[in-house]
Amino acid sequence: RQRQMCIRDSTEAAVDLSRLAGLNPSGVICEIMNDDGTMARLKDCEKFAKKHKIKIATIADLISYRLKKESLVDQTASCELPSHYGDFKCYSYESSIDKKTHIALVLGDIKKDKETLVRVHSECLTGDLLGSYRCDCGSQLHVALEMIKSEGNGVLLYLRQEGRGIGLVNKIRAYELQDKGMDTVEANEALGFADDERDYSYCKEILSSVDISSVKLMTNNPRKIKGLEDVGINVSERVSIEVDPNKHNEVKQALDKLNLEIKQSKNNAQNIFIFSPNSMIV
Repeated sequence: RQRQMCIRDSTEAAVDLSRLAGLNPSGVICEIMNDDGTMARLKDCEKFAKKHKIKIATIADLISYRLKKESLVDQTASCELPSHYGDFKCYSYESSIDKKTHIALVLGDIKKDKETLVRVHSECLTGDLLGSYRCDCGSQLHVALEMIKSEGNGVLLYLRQEGRGIGLVNKIRAYELQDKGMDTVEANEALGFADDERDYSYCKEILSSVDISSVKLMTNNPRKIKGLEDVGINVSERVSIEVDPNKHNEVKQALDKLNLEIKQSKNNAQNIFIFSPNSMIV
């Protein structure tokens, strides 16, 4: 998939590894089973690799390598941006993957050796611009800007990945399914997407360009912390964003949170792949 860099599963890892090796971007994958019929986990695969003298790597290793070797965004412009929340410096970045434009709003003096208050906010046209009550995105955006204003310095990173990464049209389709009784996760999966398609691959490069090495992350979502740490960003602290739910989204938020917790417990295994010069086993 050209629209994103972040490798999400072993299938994408197989294709990516083949491409990096200069081969046809394709791969053959299979499941490794233990003798008792259970799926082999990382420790089992390490033993298997050692026994058969096969090299082994994790998906995290592959992501780390690509982040070190490849540039994902280009800074395209900058300007002064006075606003209700202070006088920001605005930087624009164009993705080399899908050509989307992301922006960083920087307030105050950023010191490289100090932790910086940061909000990584994914685009939500219906919430951010239209004031939709179906989500709390717009409220979180404005609370985050108020918190940066109070701090006196900080960064808002605004990523163009509408609807948890599925795009505006599919978000509206998901809303239609939610009107029929599905929650967010069920609606996304019914449309053929993962529960969360957001990609944080660009974040480290953008934050590094404005001299940020460690962040105090404004979020209520622990999965976002892991997503940023997976691409090499040091998250020193989570700062919660307090937003009151409304009658349109309070039940939905509770159901979505419960569904994600259940899904996380089921998907607790670490994705790995092992390979030999002529084949790769997932």
